[in-house]
Amino acid sequence: MKKIYTLIILLASFTSVFAQSGSHTDDTDENLLRAAVRGWHVRVGAGFNLGGTSPLPLPAEIRAIDGFNPGLHIALEGAMQKQFGATPWGIQLGVRLESKGMSTDATVKNYYMEAKEADGGEIKGAFTGHVKTNVNNRYLTFPVLGVYKINERWSVSAGPYLSWMFNGSFSGEAYGNEIKNELGESIGVDAYIRDQNPTGEKTEVTSATYDFSGNLRKFHYGVQVGGEFKAYKHLSAFVNLQWGLNGIFPSDFSSVTFSLYPVYGTLGFNYLF
Repeated sequence: MKKIYTLIILLASFTSVFAQSGSHTDDTDENLLRAAVRGWHVRVGAGFNLGGTSPLPLPAEIRAIDGFNPGLHIALEGAMQKQFGATPWGIQLGVRLESKGMSTDATVKNYYMEAKEADGGEIKGAFTGHVKTNVNNRYLTFPVLGVYKINERWSVSAGPYLSWMFNGSFSGEAYGNEIKNELGESIGVDAYIRDQNPTGEKTEVTSATYDFSGNLRKFHYGVQVGGEFKAYKHLSAFVNLQWGLNGIFPSDFSSVTFSLYPVYGTLGFNYLF
């Protein structure tokens, strides 16, 4: 967490220095930079990713979402953009270092589960109770976007992206809440698992954990759409939506019986050279 805060402070300081000096930058220097990249305009940006990794639509086994925490997830990006002559159309190529994640708490019924109990025993079957899930994945992402410039301040973009996950975690807990009688005495928990399927032998579950981090898919692809507002000569604000088109687990992974897709929005700013 300290590293993230340090990175944000450094990037903010970097942007502030350029923003203050931008009005004094010699136009010749700017023209030389643009000429060096043959009409490609360079930008660097930072933002926050907010969203979740979810089945679409939610399966019937998930009866309620009892808690959701998007966490703090940073995106740092460098990109080059080029307009096609005097037309409003252009192209943007980028590379983005980002994290995507969340924490959720859900009530489930007949939810297929493979987990380990505190005593080392394993459970497998149709689980009814509560499930906490923590996702924290880091990616190197390459968006290729078509850009349409509405006017001097507003533009929109859309296109595909490819991502390589170089570090990721997917873990959680299946648990039951204590049930008490009228005298306040504990009579069990409200969670159980049926062996193999919803008609199997029933066993009460107090707490069991799972960790599928080693099974996560490394390569992802999806689509991105967004908009940008140029507030000053060298500073813009942007928002985009990234929709993953392949699940975070391989199709032959059986411990999670439905696909989970990363859907995240990013809010941030760019420094325009």
